[in-house]
Amino acid sequence: MIKILLFIFVNFFFFNGVLAKDININEDINLEFKCSLEKKIIKNSEYNYQTFPAKDLKEKDLDKFKIQSKKPQTLLITGLTLFLSESESLNVKVVNKDVVLFKSIDKEKNYSESGIITRKTGELIHEITKNIKSENSEKYISIYSCTENDKKV
Repeated sequence: MIKILLFIFVNFFFFNGVLAKDININEDINLEFKCSLEKKIIKNSEYNYQTFPAKDLKEKDLDKFKIQSKKPQTLLITGLTLFLSESESLNVKVVNKDVVLFKSIDKEKNYSESGIITRKTGELIHEITKNIKSENSEKYISIYSCTENDKKV
């Protein structure tokens, strides 16, 4: 758990300069992954960052998680959630040889989804934040282990 949080922390500081631009796509990619849910961390009115293993959840794995990018600024994420799949424009788009980082916020700025996948290890961290403007905001952080299908560009 500490390793994962440290990984997120280091990556966000590493990309701090990149995030000032919000868009930094260095590679054209067309990747498809099969991802297995490992655990979920929940922070809401009932749980305060409590971790649940996948076996205790009724959530499905991701059979077809797809990432497509085209330089200089196109990034499409499908197969994770409808919100991201139908999002016309992601607010943050970072693609390089090591990671893909993305974030989208709804028009009311009260709901957001973000994710980071490390291409080398296949670890995907997906965060959903609800009721951002409220004192009772909720966070759902899902951690997946992904394997890449043989589809590269």
